[in-house]
Amino acid sequence: MKKLSLIDKGFLTSENRETPMHVASLGLYTLPDGADEQEFLHELAGNVRNAQAMLPPFGDRLRLGRLGLAGSAYWEPDAAMDMDYHVRHSALPKPGRYRELFNLTSRLHGTLLERTRPLWEMHVIEGLQNRQFAVYTKTHHAAVDGARSIHISRSMLSTDPNHVLEESPLSLQSWQRYKDAMRKGKQPPHSNEELRNVADVLKSTFDSSTNLVRALSAFSKTWAGRGGALSLPHQQVPISSLNHSIHGARRFVAQSWPFSRIEAIGKAFGGTFNDAVLAICSGALRQYLKTHAELPEQPLKSMVPVSLRQEGDLESGNAVAAISANLATDVADPARRIQAIIASVRASKAFYAGMSPKEIELVSAVLQAPTLLLLPLGLMAKLPPYNVAISNVPGIRETMYWNGARMDGSYPLSIVTDGMAMNITLITYDQNVDFGIVACRKSVPQVQRFIDYMEEALVALEDAAGLRPPEKDKALTPRKPKAQRKTPLATTVAKPKAATKTKLKAPPKAISKAKAKPKPKPKAKAKAKAKPKNPQ
Repeated sequence: MKKLSLIDKGFLTSENRETPMHVASLGLYTLPDGADEQEFLHELAGNVRNAQAMLPPFGDRLRLGRLGLAGSAYWEPDAAMDMDYHVRHSALPKPGRYRELFNLTSRLHGTLLERTRPLWEMHVIEGLQNRQFAVYTKTHHAAVDGARSIHISRSMLSTDPNHVLEESPLSLQSWQRYKDAMRKGKQPPHSNEELRNVADVLKSTFDSSTNLVRALSAFSKTWAGRGGALSLPHQQVPISSLNHSIHGARRFVAQSWPFSRIEAIGKAFGGTFNDAVLAICSGALRQYLKTHAELPEQPLKSMVPVSLRQEGDLESGNAVAAISANLATDVADPARRIQAIIASVRASKAFYAGMSPKEIELVSAVLQAPTLLLLPLGLMAKLPPYNVAISNVPGIRETMYWNGARMDGSYPLSIVTDGMAMNITLITYDQNVDFGIVACRKSVPQVQRFIDYMEEALVALEDAAGLRPPEKDKALTPRKPKAQRKTPLATTVAKPKAATKTKLKAPPKAISKAKAKPKPKPKAKAKAKAKPKNPQ
């Protein structure tokens, strides 16, 4: 049996019907050439179910003592494991667009996991257009974090389109093979502990006390208004529709953008890829709140999770802390906005500089203590620690296949809570960045428009950085339609917009053709001019 950590139990303690505490992913795949959809998916689901020994925690259920979650809690093997319950087969209604897929995913993501069973589900979804299918997998956050989820996904995928798994990707045998491959040619992660001498231990202890004193000093200065660009939880966090009490229903939307576009923005402004992501989300949030007449005068603050996972650590359930980033939504100019974001993130990194993962975990726990008190009292909506969560999970930078089916995208779904009704998570995959946006269906209406606002924010930053042709040259160099700029998910979503734009451009062409003809009689000329207006 494996004991749950304090962080793991925290996810279970704070869960209720309105706030499920599971994380998920929506994988998008294309069937292999010549494969029959129903037969292939039936075999795929059967392969997942066919596991003798399950990878923890997929074969483990929760075991509590007399004190419940107030006492010790463990993962123990489930002797009555029912794989048919956990691996399910679903079908989309026609016409099988991404809209129908997102609606189904939203419903699945809003339901709680059954605590008497292992805390995970997998849904194989058929009925998509263009020979695609989807796989929605959710796992309780008490069992895994984003980094481990990527490792688990990686273990079931291959760069070889002809590779076929013989055993379940959730089997202990498959996981052990993956770990052996990852550690081949590297030192085991525990070797540093074995080689550390007494002097190293003493130095680590001394540095810890120094780092903690420095952190407390920066903490007090920030609350006194002398912290510079450093931002802390609950400090000057404005209230908007993003920070209401939430309901159980969810709304999910997703989109992909080329990694190179976002990376280029970060470099152009002297920042990082993560800084560019925050700036794009900031611009979209600013426009969303302006559209709903809710943009606060103070800037929004974002929680940005950071991984504390040691290199080679594949077993830990959760190894995360968080920083607070000023999104500068009160700044209209995109160039000044991203510079303010860069300064805020650098100040947060300097706050944690020199600390070990354990020290960061301890300081983060102190910073999150007010949240743990406000949550059960129902006061998170009045005193939110942040406005929104924006999380970047490094993914796989190669084209991957699952038993011959090409993975086209991997879209993450995370958690929303009282006081933070929207969560933006992204994963890098192949040449793209796959964004998954989850929001409370009631508190954050029309969240599907957020995708358009992100594209507008991205374009504005490219213009500010000089990465796009000047305005006077745009007429000479036609801009590519959105459907060609976003990949791969938006290709289908953007088609209706492209069709609408083409239709609106048709009348001028018709007029030009009419003028090019020999001059007819006055009545015929009037008809020729009036003709394009009829379809409108």
